Amino acid sequence: MSPAESEEGHAIHCRLDELLTERGMTLTQLSERVGVSLVNLSVLKNDRARAIRFSTLTAVCRALDCEVGELLVLTP
Repeated sequence: MSPAESEEGHAIHCRLDELLTERGMTLTQLSERVGVSLVNLSVLKNDRARAIRFSTLTAVCRALDCEVGELLVLTP
């Protein structure tokens, strides 16, 4: 198994919860705005996502008025 496939090698943190709080928005509101299911956004928010489509990433960043690097960060 390559490091990218290993859960332990995963070092990307999604700051979705923090960005939602800063903007006074709920996950439900974001789901409605971007057309992505609440379940899928929850998986992303809880750092359990194994992949994200560029179209989803674009929609989330536009809705939150942020850059990709503000949403996804590399942890040490």
